[in-house]
Amino acid sequence: MSTENSPTVNPVVEVRNVTKHYGDFMALDDVSLTVNPGEVVVVIGPSGSGKSTLCRTINRLEPITSGEILIDGEVLPEEGKELANLRSEVGMVFQSFNLFSHMTVLDNVTLGPIKVKGMKKDKAEAEAMDLLSRVGLADQATKLPAQLSGGQQQRAAIARALAMNPKVMLFDEPTSALDPEMITEVIDVMEGLAAHGMTMVVVTHEMGFARKAGDSIVFMSDGKIVEEAPPNEFFDNPQSERAREFLSRILPH
Repeated sequence: MSTENSPTVNPVVEVRNVTKHYGDFMALDDVSLTVNPGEVVVVIGPSGSGKSTLCRTINRLEPITSGEILIDGEVLPEEGKELANLRSEVGMVFQSFNLFSHMTVLDNVTLGPIKVKGMKKDKAEAEAMDLLSRVGLADQATKLPAQLSGGQQQRAAIARALAMNPKVMLFDEPTSALDPEMITEVIDVMEGLAAHGMTMVVVTHEMGFARKAGDSIVFMSDGKIVEEAPPNEFFDNPQSERAREFLSRILPH
């Protein structure tokens, strides 16, 4: 595709020299990362390597010690209305589903568009039903979260994040609280989003997803990005001893 005369496209996410301390512990150590439009960046590594912390700093759920983070070319402010506005453009899906237990699935999905974006209720509900169909939950719209399986709750959480029409979706180990048979249904939805060009940062232990849907694998250890490479390169020919050791433990021999 010719890029002459086309406007410069900002990365959707830019993490620049970010450090994060918890007291004396350095959770992130001078981390820089760029996520371009439509790219699926999969962050992997051992427990305690900083993966989830990195994911949570991208919408300032975790404040950073130094460095800066940009969303679509704009620096993430530390607090206030500007932060709320930028945060609304960043969808987040957690390990625990964080649905409002007293609200139906449909109401969970429409809450953000109505309250934050001022969307009319009937339009929000129509869009929410489209999203629930997309994640295979249209027939569960009137149920409360407790009436759903874990996999269904996580798919509802994905629909809720998508309802804000975010520029990027962050997934922080979205399948780690699920039974094995439920993991597939959530991974299928995520692979569908990736195939449709959603910009995604995914922290996961699911190496099948990483290899199939990732454009770039980011391997972290001890708060640093040790390697970044396309999936085939990373899995077939890791460059660092740390990555080789990690893969030898988790991949079938």
